[in-house]
Amino acid sequence: MKKLILAAFAALSLTAFAQEGAKKFTVVKENPITSIKDQHRSGTCWCYSGLSFFEAELLRMGKGDFDLCESFVVEHTYMDRADRAVRTHGDVSYANGGSFYDVLYALKKYGIVPEGTMPFPGSLYGDSLFNFQELDPIMNGFVKSIAKSEAKKIPLTWKKEFAMILADYFGEYPTTFEYEGKTYTPQSFRDMLGLDLNDYVSLTSYTHEPFYESFILEIQDNWRWASSYNLPLDEFMEVMESAVRNGYCFAWGADVSEKGFSRNGIATVPAKEYKNDMAGSDAARWTGTNGKEVRQADSKDEAVITQEMRQRGYDNWETTDDHGMVIYGIAKDENGKEYFMVKNSWGEYGTYKGIFYASKAYVAYKTMNILINKQAIPKNIRKKLGI
Repeated sequence: MKKLILAAFAALSLTAFAQEGAKKFTVVKENPITSIKDQHRSGTCWCYSGLSFFEAELLRMGKGDFDLCESFVVEHTYMDRADRAVRTHGDVSYANGGSFYDVLYALKKYGIVPEGTMPFPGSLYGDSLFNFQELDPIMNGFVKSIAKSEAKKIPLTWKKEFAMILADYFGEYPTTFEYEGKTYTPQSFRDMLGLDLNDYVSLTSYTHEPFYESFILEIQDNWRWASSYNLPLDEFMEVMESAVRNGYCFAWGADVSEKGFSRNGIATVPAKEYKNDMAGSDAARWTGTNGKEVRQADSKDEAVITQEMRQRGYDNWETTDDHGMVIYGIAKDENGKEYFMVKNSWGEYGTYKGIFYASKAYVAYKTMNILINKQAIPKNIRKKLGI
């Protein structure tokens, strides 16, 4: 197990800055999280953030500091997604992405194991971390060959063959294992953790479906067709702020391909357009700025987000289901402007060593959905949702 990070990093506990000239933040409220992980070259943010959220829940509940195994969840999920793709003749896409619900589903159905019970990510292929550059085309090609086959019968052995592909990369599932002197199965280990998995719900905020009801978010990686409760934007933001201030973390699904989401660790929504088109430049190639000069918004020029803006972004594919993270705190900058503190899964990357600061405007605009303990939802809102 990794050491508990009560304040993400000691350098962030009071005033956070990683290098000279970096924007400084003072913590307003910070909840316990576990160590920063690295998904490396894999589309597994949904799993890293989902398990990180549950690790934070275990810390909040006083259960201890756990490092849960991503490979166990990912391998089960990829088999399930392949099965769904084949059953729908390929109409459900096969990809290495997923949703927070995939993590919740895996915990409920398959259990969980601690890190170290399966081979370390990437190790079976000679890598130090996950690297799906070879695995992706193999998985995708195999599933497509079955799902789009013109044969009259599906081979009875396809699942066994696909399971061998997964096992070659991720390793074999453990049926029993030792942990701190006791023998567990994945199911008994899950039960020992003491999480009530019925306590967790997904929330979102869009106008094309009724508020205070649940609906299936129409995104490709929601291939299990999981439902989210729909809230007006002001109440959606109230839930997130209230949760953090009352000691809860939550899993945050958001669009990180926006101009204002910079790789220096700050996400804002500038009210003005970018001035310098750098498309095709070497700077754009290496900084990941989508060809635009990154200019962060200060408290005076950040856009005011409305429900209509959120909906327009979703309807026009401007807001996409890009990345899963964990929101665990609130901090303020030198001007007193508040940001959500975000735990990422790119290793100790960037100015703040694996932590991002997302303005409240950015969160209001670009949040796709969140996974949260329903006890963290204010009672009046919970009553409206009937949960």
